[in-house]
Amino acid sequence: MSATTFQPIAARPAPVKSTGLVAWIRSNLFGNLPTTIGTLVIAAILLAVLPRFFHWAFINAVWTTDYEACHTAAGACWGVVGEKYRIIIFGRYPFEEQWRPLISTLLLLSLLVASCMRAFWKPWLAILWIGVLGFFFTVMYGGVLGLSRVETDRWGGLPLTLLLASLSMAMAFPIALVIALGRRSSLPAIRSVCTVYVELIRGVPLISVLFMASFMFPLLMPQGFSIDVLVRVLAGITLFAAAYMAEVIRGGLQAIPKGQIEAAATLGLSYWQTQRKIVLPQALAMVVPGIMNNFISTFKDTSLVTIVSLYELTGAMSLALNSDANWRPFKIEGYLFIAMIYFVFCFSMSRYSLWIEKQVNKSKLR
Repeated sequence: MSATTFQPIAARPAPVKSTGLVAWIRSNLFGNLPTTIGTLVIAAILLAVLPRFFHWAFINAVWTTDYEACHTAAGACWGVVGEKYRIIIFGRYPFEEQWRPLISTLLLLSLLVASCMRAFWKPWLAILWIGVLGFFFTVMYGGVLGLSRVETDRWGGLPLTLLLASLSMAMAFPIALVIALGRRSSLPAIRSVCTVYVELIRGVPLISVLFMASFMFPLLMPQGFSIDVLVRVLAGITLFAAAYMAEVIRGGLQAIPKGQIEAAATLGLSYWQTQRKIVLPQALAMVVPGIMNNFISTFKDTSLVTIVSLYELTGAMSLALNSDANWRPFKIEGYLFIAMIYFVFCFSMSRYSLWIEKQVNKSKLR
């Protein structure tokens, strides 16, 4: 009987770590040759641009509100923000009364944040919204409780941006829901009306809608009857956003298998019970990214109301600098300041959208 010789097995390579920062960089930035080349090219561009931007924005920048120093500096002039921030944030609202938009904006922001938390998703949240909006308009407009009256055409800056964005989003969603259901209706008259509305609104730019709401609509009203320009603009933005959102929701409705609707009919559910309990929960969960994208677009589109002499953030910034020749050359810094504000809000909405997606997809992970 011959002796058996032991042959050791060659050592296998250690498993590659698949979690953590290093693993993410290896997978996303250096996963293959094209990705690696793209990463190196972008890194080279950033290395060439970022040092110059850093010197301009920080090292050589002027931080004091001294326009003479800004004119002789080699870097950015952030002093323009310190000098003009109250006009940029509050627009043409009377300077001595700007505590009113400050309190109103903080309260509205607090309500928006609270509305995004599950703990506040109660029936009384709607009552809270009515109360906060009533307080907002009362304090901003005045005329009561000893407050001086400030017409809506003098509202501006961040309060106006938040008001237009939040109200238009809130009102556009139910309208879009009805329009999306109407476009899938079996009744030709309802389907045709909804289709004409969507195609008509989507066929023109928002500027045209705002122009019609602000200048053309009053011409069609009876003599002596007028609607506040803020209300007209808000209605125009709402109808415009609702048309686009309706198509997003309709895409989710079409993705629901027909068999589920037939099963609901077999169980004896009515049309509205089927939509409320089966179709809409699934359809809306599918299109959360599209709806949030529409919200973000609406928030940024509020900058177009400047054409109808309502000075939101962008318009207020232009108003602040164009009226002062000493600070007029530093518009880039002003635009970067309001761009940062827009980014904070839009990025927050984007991250909240990701959280919503995780919540609605929990059932699929079981």
